[in-house]
Amino acid sequence: MNPATINLINQPLLVMEAASLRLGRHHFGPYTLTLHAGERVAVLGPSGAGKSTLLKLASRELHHSGGHISLLGRDIRHYSLREMSRRRAVLAQTTHVAFGMQTELVVSLGRAALEIDPHLTTIVHNAMQLAHAAHLAGRKMDQLSGGEQARIHLARIFAQLWDIEQGLVMMDEPLAALDPGLQGELLDSMQSYAEARGHALLAILHDINQALHAFDRLLLVNNGQLESQVKADLHALPALQSLYGIHLGSLMTPDGQAVVYRKKNAAPTARPQAHSHLNS
Repeated sequence: MNPATINLINQPLLVMEAASLRLGRHHFGPYTLTLHAGERVAVLGPSGAGKSTLLKLASRELHHSGGHISLLGRDIRHYSLREMSRRRAVLAQTTHVAFGMQTELVVSLGRAALEIDPHLTTIVHNAMQLAHAAHLAGRKMDQLSGGEQARIHLARIFAQLWDIEQGLVMMDEPLAALDPGLQGELLDSMQSYAEARGHALLAILHDINQALHAFDRLLLVNNGQLESQVKADLHALPALQSLYGIHLGSLMTPDGQAVVYRKKNAAPTARPQAHSHLNS
C-alpha cells in the first residue's frame, strides 16, 4: 500500500448523515454511517429488508431525498458520472451484457471512463487472474455458467479501480452463484485487492460466518432501516439473533476458528416483518 494511503487510512471515505429516500408511500432511512478507507463492512438482513436499497443510495444509483451523503468530503451529487466511476465500483446482484460479448471485453468495460488507458490489456489480464477467471479468456459470455459469469463481472470491478487508491467497492451478494470452495478463494481475493489499495469494501452477504470472519463491521438492516452497527465478532450474536428471529450458537474448530450455527431445537424469536417490495 502507498505510504500516503496508510497515513490517510482513517480519513472518512463515505459519510451518510440521516440520508433517506421516499418512493411513493414507502420510506427508507434515515441512514447514518461513516465508512473509512481500508475498512471492510458487511451488510446483513432478512430477504426484502432493504440492503440493496442502502447500497444504491451509497453508490448514487438512487438519489437520496433527505439528509446528506458525501464521498471523500464532497457532496455525492456534485460528482460527474466519469468522476464517480473512478471513485467507486459497484457489483450489482444481477448484471446483463450484450449477447455473445467476449470475456476480456466485459472486463475492460470497467475502464470505460478513461479516454486513454495504455495499461488496459495488462490490467484486464491481472484482474481476471485475481478473480480466478484467466482460463475463461477468449470465451463468450453466453457460453459460460452462472458462476463463471460472476467471476468475469468480479474481474470487471477489480479492473475498474485497479490503479486507484482509497476507492469504494460495493458488492451485492458477490458470492451467491459460486461453489463453497471458490467462495473462500474469491473472498480472499477481494480482501487482498481492497487492502493493497486502501479501498473500502461494502458487501451485502447472506452468510453470517463469512461476514464475521472476513469483515471488520456489520450493518444490520431491516424494514428499510439501519437497525444497528456492530463489530464483526461473536459479541454480535445477540443482535444477529434479533435481526433474523433465530437462536444462534457457536463452536470452535480445531484450528481455533469460531463457527456460528443455528440452534434447531430452540424456539424462534420474534422476527420483524420485512417489506415485500424492497430489494434484498
